Amino acid sequence: MNDLDRLASQIVAGSVRALARGLTWVEAGGERAADLSERLYPQTGRAHVIGITGSPGSGKSTLVRALARAARQRGRTVGILAVDPSSPYSGGAILGDRIRMNDLALDPGVFIRSMATRGALGGLARAAADAVDLMDAAGRDPIFVETVGVGQDEVEIAGTADTVVVVSVPGLGDDVQAIKAGVLEIADIHAVNKADREGADRIIAELRAMLTLLPAREGVRVPPVMACVAAREEGVDALLDAIGAHMDELKAGDALEPRRAKRAQQRVLRIAHETLTRAMGDPALHMAPLVARVARRELGPHAAARALLAALRDAKT
Repeated sequence: MNDLDRLASQIVAGSVRALARGLTWVEAGGERAADLSERLYPQTGRAHVIGITGSPGSGKSTLVRALARAARQRGRTVGILAVDPSSPYSGGAILGDRIRMNDLALDPGVFIRSMATRGALGGLARAAADAVDLMDAAGRDPIFVETVGVGQDEVEIAGTADTVVVVSVPGLGDDVQAIKAGVLEIADIHAVNKADREGADRIIAELRAMLTLLPAREGVRVPPVMACVAAREEGVDALLDAIGAHMDELKAGDALEPRRAKRAQQRVLRIAHETLTRAMGDPALHMAPLVARVARRELGPHAAARALLAALRDAKT
């Protein structure tokens, strides 16, 4: 048995050390990481993947901690992937918010991994989907994916999670931080955290009113708006119940597989694009003169795109 087979077998058997090593491979990228992901992929699809997203300061890390504790009390084995902003110096995860989860690190039933975005848009690291697969194959269920919290780019979480929880909080200057293009629509559940603060009732009412104005989509219910105080673990059990109910609805309505199929399509296209870029070279190296010609109206954008592809092919050969 080679090293790859041995590591894959240990991950499926639930080895924490093997899972940590596999995630290190995934973050490093390359063929070894891709081969490990391929080997484990048939063992995935069993976990409920829950995305936790929202504005900075909304208490996402504290809420994830509280949800993980509630899930552990129900006998579940939890995985947490916390996607942090990259350090501008080392490129690694800053890890500041992970301090709030230190007590969970002592629980063998909770596996926590921080991952740097390394410049990826949408608040998610490029390797996040592969990392979720490894946790899934290791038997972690549910898996919480907490994003950076950078605003509208958070919509990328919808491409990774079965259930998306958008967290809002009163008192940050913008009464309804979630009401931004694309963010309101991705939520399966809205959680108003720090609901003991002044203005929480107004946010809840405004969110519910806004949600009724969204265009009706066939088979899509109006997302519930839940109040909680994560720091005191108030309302967290009810939120966890709502998360579980959402998964039950997806399964009962035959909506889970189409949702996962759409995610798979997006993932395949993303990997293909990244692979093509690596194989053919960085388009930015060839774009500047073409873009300048387009700006001067000397060349149309369609012709410039064809010229860019030709230049990339020439660079490859």
